[in-house]
Amino acid sequence: MTAHNSDSDVIIIGGGHNGLACAGYLAKAGKSVRLFEARDVLGGAAVTEEFHPGFRNSVYSYSVSLLHPQVISDLSLEQHGLEIMERPAGTLSLLENDHLLLTRDDAQARAEIARFSKRDADRIEQFEEEISTVAIALRELATQAPPDFGGGWRDLMQLLSAGNVARKLGSHSQKVLATLLTSSLGDYLDSWFEAEALKGVLGLEGVIGNFASPYQSGTAYILLHHAFGEVKGRAGAWGIAKGGMGAISDAMARYAQAYGAVLEVGAPVENIVMEGRRAVGVKLADGRTFHARQVAANVHPQTLLTKMLDPELLSAEDRRRIEGYRSHSATFRMNVALSELPQFTSMVGRGDSHFAGAIEVSPSLAYIEQAYLDAKQLGWAQRPVISMQVPTTQDNSLAPEGAHVASLFCQHFQRHLPNGQNWDDVREKVADQIIDTIDAYAPNFKQSVLGRQIKTPLDIERDIGMIGGDIFHGALQLDQFYSMRPIPGHASYRMPVENVFLCGSGAHPGGGVTGLPGRNAAQVMLRGR
Repeated sequence: MTAHNSDSDVIIIGGGHNGLACAGYLAKAGKSVRLFEARDVLGGAAVTEEFHPGFRNSVYSYSVSLLHPQVISDLSLEQHGLEIMERPAGTLSLLENDHLLLTRDDAQARAEIARFSKRDADRIEQFEEEISTVAIALRELATQAPPDFGGGWRDLMQLLSAGNVARKLGSHSQKVLATLLTSSLGDYLDSWFEAEALKGVLGLEGVIGNFASPYQSGTAYILLHHAFGEVKGRAGAWGIAKGGMGAISDAMARYAQAYGAVLEVGAPVENIVMEGRRAVGVKLADGRTFHARQVAANVHPQTLLTKMLDPELLSAEDRRRIEGYRSHSATFRMNVALSELPQFTSMVGRGDSHFAGAIEVSPSLAYIEQAYLDAKQLGWAQRPVISMQVPTTQDNSLAPEGAHVASLFCQHFQRHLPNGQNWDDVREKVADQIIDTIDAYAPNFKQSVLGRQIKTPLDIERDIGMIGGDIFHGALQLDQFYSMRPIPGHASYRMPVENVFLCGSGAHPGGGVTGLPGRNAAQVMLRGR
């Protein structure tokens, strides 16, 4: 075996926010770190771009809620330029000739829900209390490496500590957790509420990035994943990053560089250099080779295990599992440059405060179900589920004075279109359908669009390596999370070959801009065997 002088202690493949977080933690611990990013910009899905002259916005991810407070403080992100602005408004759900406006004022929200159902208004508080109690307890699990199947005293200790979290929950919350893990989103909401409008807007939380029928069992769990969030100490709150999501990546990069990490863009990694079953470095597409004691990959798990590593290094079972790993979040992202704010018919004369929150087109569970069925059969929803934000109502640095940008996050859009269709051929037509959907609620919308940036599932896959256009690096379903993510036996960030670690969203606790896969992987790497 040849001895190598290591160029650095750690090489990180991929400069998305989790790779940058991992670099920051390792560099702070005194490790020499080199990071290689294939694109010409750091940040992966957390980037800000000018998409129309004078108009900038977050290109892929667009909301701050799941970014973990521990990561913000450990990496001094606010001292390195990150400013998170809490979204003061709540949610406006658009209905035919009506709306459901849920502000942060509990009394207002209850009165609004009571317009549709007095019984639902009496139940909403208890519903939210149950979800947030379980989510806050599980948040503790999100910050730890999950136990791997395979034994050993450390796995036993981790299982016991996970059991501790379950014990802390108390028997009622344990029942709630068991129900959420096994029931469908639709059945769970139907057991609580009767008004379609309320179930539609709550159901949207459960389909974001999850290509499944709302009546598929196990889908209720996603309600918890989205309730993990916290902005400035408020559980379940949402915010925006001033200057767009790229501001998070920029702050992380500055922190890592302050501790000596070397970050190189425009440097795609071709493969991991092996000696037997041990990684010793990476080879770049331009032919350069760098050596390191450890390699962390912030890439999709299938890319890592079947392209950057020789799949022959995996056992037959691991290979079958990673090849069958499901990756398709069925999301379509669009940014639009607007000459004026949309004028929603049902909100005329009610001011503009609702623009400082989320605006949803998700009027009922039946609507969500239809969007899923359309995508399954035809390739895309004819009437999509849409979550819209207008960040310029809080951050005027993103557009010229008086003008606005809107983020449109839409479901469901299959990565593989039926009948030989290609996303490149239908993207404009599908984007028109999305704009028409909003125009039905705000008749000035279409004419106010000055420019648009379209990201189909194929664009997302090509641009940032998210296979299947999956924003979570793999479906967050029961058989693909916690000790099963990405595959059983390799959930604790250690990959099937020595010295290789997974530090991206394909690892626990999954997708969203949390920084936790990067942080948790760094902790495992620092502990060693």
